[in-house]
Amino acid sequence: MALLPFRTKTRPAPAHGDIGAFLAGHSVEVMPRTAEKIEDFTALFAPGTRIYIAHIDGTPIEEMVATARRLARDGFAVMPHFPARIIADKAMLADWIARYQDAAGITQGLILAGGVSEPRGAFDSSMQLLETGLFDRAGFTHLHVAGHPEGNRDIDISGGEEAVMDAARWKQAFSERTDAAMAMATQFAFEAQPIIDWTERLRANGVHLPVHVGLAGPAKLQTLIKFAITCGVGPSLRVLQKRAMDVTKLVLPYTPDDVAADLARHKTAHPGSLIAGAHVFPLGGIKASADWAAGHLGAAPHRASR
Repeated sequence: MALLPFRTKTRPAPAHGDIGAFLAGHSVEVMPRTAEKIEDFTALFAPGTRIYIAHIDGTPIEEMVATARRLARDGFAVMPHFPARIIADKAMLADWIARYQDAAGITQGLILAGGVSEPRGAFDSSMQLLETGLFDRAGFTHLHVAGHPEGNRDIDISGGEEAVMDAARWKQAFSERTDAAMAMATQFAFEAQPIIDWTERLRANGVHLPVHVGLAGPAKLQTLIKFAITCGVGPSLRVLQKRAMDVTKLVLPYTPDDVAADLARHKTAHPGSLIAGAHVFPLGGIKASADWAAGHLGAAPHRASR
């Protein structure tokens, strides 16, 4: 993710939703190679902000651990990815957990299948990683899992939802037999309504895990479309396609104001919603996303609410 400085001006809360309230306590995702370009994370994010570290296939575990050590030292709540399909076996998983804990005291993890189509070893899904019991034995306090508001063809090749919902019910059941706090973190999308509808279907299926909604941070339209196609974003991609047809908007950076405001409005009107907050993917650069969030929070970036 190339760094693309872009500062969004502070603005009044829109009538259809208080974005600042929705962003309070938001998390953000980084990769080791983008994190190393940031001189001082404490100038961008509030102390205690949860920062996920994405483990992209091919990234050495040493780089992941070094990034975790740095962020933990700076006072952030660090949540590295554990992608099942690139973990060879239970011994490797135990080794990763030990490395993270020895270097940075890590007790949080995002457990997911991972971005490769075929498993490299013994594991194919997040559920298999959780079933090892290693996270519980290591004293993990927070276990997040992936949520798929627009489906996931890696789980259900037909594009349907049955397999995805089965997995969600399994994760709900697992949450009831672990001491760790569990939640879902979703892929980014460009419309609020499909996310809202999905959370209601989760509830109807007996799934009550808090949902941290993925938002694509400010970025050039071309960059977003590239990431959206690569990450398998579903029907909400039409929002970007429509924007690309408007010449007046083509050269302007996209910001997730509309989807964030609609989610904020829904959360205000439905305080019992499963939607717990926002998780920002800084696709146009870490600083760009930090500035965008700070603008809505109405404070300097390092004083933004958690």
